[in-house]
Amino acid sequence: MKAYVFPGQGAQYTGMGKDLYENSALAKELFEKANDILGFRITDTMFEGTAEELKETKVTQPAVFLHSVILAKTLDNFKPDMVAGHSLGEFSALVANGALSFEDGLKLVSQRALAMQKACEIAPSTMAAVLGLDDKIVEEVCVSIDGVVVAANYNCPGQLVISGEFSAVEKACEAMKAAGAKRALLLPVGGAFHSPMMEPAREELAAAIEATTFSTPICPVYQNVTATAVTSAEEIKKNLIIQLTAPVKWTQSVQQMIKDGATSFTEVGPGKVLVGLVNKIDKEIETISAYYI
Repeated sequence: MKAYVFPGQGAQYTGMGKDLYENSALAKELFEKANDILGFRITDTMFEGTAEELKETKVTQPAVFLHSVILAKTLDNFKPDMVAGHSLGEFSALVANGALSFEDGLKLVSQRALAMQKACEIAPSTMAAVLGLDDKIVEEVCVSIDGVVVAANYNCPGQLVISGEFSAVEKACEAMKAAGAKRALLLPVGGAFHSPMMEPAREELAAAIEATTFSTPICPVYQNVTATAVTSAEEIKKNLIIQLTAPVKWTQSVQQMIKDGATSFTEVGPGKVLVGLVNKIDKEIETISAYYI
């Protein structure tokens, strides 16, 4: 069984999607449609922009989404048996499996990016990577710290990201090192994603998601919130709303997909971060990076 996985924020790079645009009529048509929907030429920034310009909130999330979704639509024999996406990548996965239309997916991703940016401006918050510590110890340390700090991304065994108030995350990093972490370092992000700090963004995005039509997908999506196979349109919507303030259970999702019969994982989108994580979760499983030829 073929599993397709879709990356999240941070996978962007200058020139992403340019080959697709220049060599596929379908890709060019979809990129131009995206420019019209967004009201600015995101393709100019994707193809020629600097790393700084690509990091702008209104650009980053739609750019990664567009690269993943348009690449999936141009792949030969794209017939997923199951899909999953890391954080933002869940929206790409839902377009790829037919739960969301291309247009609706792009609009939601754009709204999500702007809502998250607003939430980041309300209070100083951040995220940190913790390496070489058992998940349970990370969770226990977070609970022991005064202030808001939670486990946010379960990326692979020994690699967990925490998220919350700036001072609480800093204190947690020191406590993680004292507990035996190899490293605990702040990440260059705009705010505390996948934590209670994103509640204002969750409320804003909830209204947009509720107003959007979701269809029954062609295959299950393993959602970040549950790490289980989901095919109900209503359940997909509910989990997507919770996702902004809940942890990304990536390790658990990949393990469940393998348990449910996945024999290969293909990453669709910029970079190779997810195939790297999948290989750390299960060294035996076949991994492939999709690219446009």
